[in-house]
Amino acid sequence: MEENQPIQLPENAGRKLRPGEKYEPILRPEKQYPEVTWYSVSLGVLMAIVFSAAAAYLGLKVGQVFEAAIPIAIIAVGLSSALRRKSALGENVIIQSIGASSGVIVAGAIFTLPALYILQAKYPDITVNFMQVFLSSLLGGCLGILFLIPFRKFFVQEKHGEYPFPEATATTQVLVSGEQGGNQAKPLIWAAAVGGLYDFVVSTFGVWTDFLSTRMTAWGEAVAMKFKTVLAVNTSAAVLGLGYIIGLKYAAIICCGSFFTWWVVLPLLGATGMGDMDPQMLYTGFGRNIGIGAIAMAGLIGIVKNWGVIAGAVGLVKKEFGGKGKAVAEGVLRTERDLTMRFLLIAIVAALVIVLVFFWVGVLHNFTQALVAWIVVTVIAFLFTTVAANAIAIVGSNPVSGMTLMTLIIASVVFVAVGMKGSSGMVAAMVIGGVVCTALSMAGGFITDLKIGYWIGTTPQKQEAWKFLGTLVSAATVGGVMIILNKTYGFVGDNALVAPQANAMAAVIEPLMSGQGAPWMLYLAGAVLALILNFVGVPVLPFALGMFIPLHLNLPLLIGGTVAYFVARKKAKDGEKAEELAEKRNQKGTLIASGFIAGGALMGVVSAVIKFCGADWYLSEWAASVGAQIAAIVAYIALITYFYLASRKIDK
Repeated sequence: MEENQPIQLPENAGRKLRPGEKYEPILRPEKQYPEVTWYSVSLGVLMAIVFSAAAAYLGLKVGQVFEAAIPIAIIAVGLSSALRRKSALGENVIIQSIGASSGVIVAGAIFTLPALYILQAKYPDITVNFMQVFLSSLLGGCLGILFLIPFRKFFVQEKHGEYPFPEATATTQVLVSGEQGGNQAKPLIWAAAVGGLYDFVVSTFGVWTDFLSTRMTAWGEAVAMKFKTVLAVNTSAAVLGLGYIIGLKYAAIICCGSFFTWWVVLPLLGATGMGDMDPQMLYTGFGRNIGIGAIAMAGLIGIVKNWGVIAGAVGLVKKEFGGKGKAVAEGVLRTERDLTMRFLLIAIVAALVIVLVFFWVGVLHNFTQALVAWIVVTVIAFLFTTVAANAIAIVGSNPVSGMTLMTLIIASVVFVAVGMKGSSGMVAAMVIGGVVCTALSMAGGFITDLKIGYWIGTTPQKQEAWKFLGTLVSAATVGGVMIILNKTYGFVGDNALVAPQANAMAAVIEPLMSGQGAPWMLYLAGAVLALILNFVGVPVLPFALGMFIPLHLNLPLLIGGTVAYFVARKKAKDGEKAEELAEKRNQKGTLIASGFIAGGALMGVVSAVIKFCGADWYLSEWAASVGAQIAAIVAYIALITYFYLASRKIDK
């Protein structure tokens, strides 16, 4: 990073490297920059505490966990600018990395652990304490970090340009914009203002609806009930921006998964004796379960395909313990230096021993059963680490709830087989699910942090080491907040917290532990479909994610990807500069998309906080009217038009 040169991501940051080409980050690998300082660590810890409490509260109240990485990056950039800190880019990456532990720990915890309180209302013999919640989140988070680090180089460096990393892209653009002056940061700032205002108006006032569906019309409702076919789209600016960064290729594959579910599977089910069921019920009961099976098989396929990477990581461990590791480490550039494999192996063994003791002493009180639970957690958490990282790299959305649901089902079947039933088995399954869910959530979130560091040029070793502190602080905060919220609001009864994911987990576990079955045939159908897709050469994971993630969240990805295609398309009239202009337009489009994501995420939090402070400005009656739907169509078309025209506008 030279003093008088404009600070921006290199042109080849988001594309595949040409033969012999090398990626050079913003911060030069051969130089040293401020990264871990009292300022960055203390502010990162503060962000982890604040955003853990906020995300837990809002997630349990609304059922949605906001991604903390982007808001934290915005705050870090704002504070460094206000305090006039020089060379703050490295510090801001550390702040973001420590603070972002909040979102992933919360996502792992609230998907499963509130189910303990939900089941406690029905089974009074179930007890829940702080240490169960805290250790479940802490140990899961630590396992996610430790299992992911050996794969860092594979995902962020060897696969350079192959995965879009949408959230990492948006966060990196925010961080880089803080170092930019004048015109360079303007597109992102303007887009953040437009996207934030757009999403704020929708979520706070309901001036137009954020959800459009063919069921809004009489003919659409008739088609939905007769043929079980629906077309729906979320009109959020943030999701539209996400689609642009993902790109048309992956967005199309994801949407194909959704289209297959809604336009093939559900109509077939409706024609075979389920014609009276609502399409949404068919999707929840059948379509998503097929998607879960496909995701699980996609994970296994990914493990087989990436077995060389796993073997390479094991080989590095052997090399270090054979005495060659020190010599290798000394010749490694700062930007490629990880925690040593010797340390990782010792830390993994120590963490797994603590997990076993925790299951034995703190949960099951039976060593044989604790050992079985430990084996389930270790195998699933390790094998599905790459799946979680892959999902984040492709779509920016971690299918952790689907993988955790599969873990709970497998664990429950195993537990019943070894004599664990009833309320004690439910507690064991939920705590174990909490560990796995948090591990997979952390793996997906942390790969984003490491990609940000790779693009900017920070030291991976420092990110990895200080991520443990963020995990510790976030786990303690989530445990305390969850107990306070349970005592204040509760998870059962009138005016209770929603906690939809935890309620779903509890609904699945209770019958399994009571001797009832699981939809194995649906899981098997998804697994077979995944094998067929792999055989014909279709990327399995994005297709499976499309089946699992609701259609209305996937269709905007296709729209955003289509905008990206037309923005970057070369035109004959541009002559010799066609390729250069196309690249500049694509870069500007990426900045605008990042602004949409950043503004939408930040204002989504603001809107939710306003509501929970008691201010209800939402025009419910209007938002449900035809007028609001028409307004949504007009506003969404206007937003897409602005997106395209602003991205194409480049000074020649």
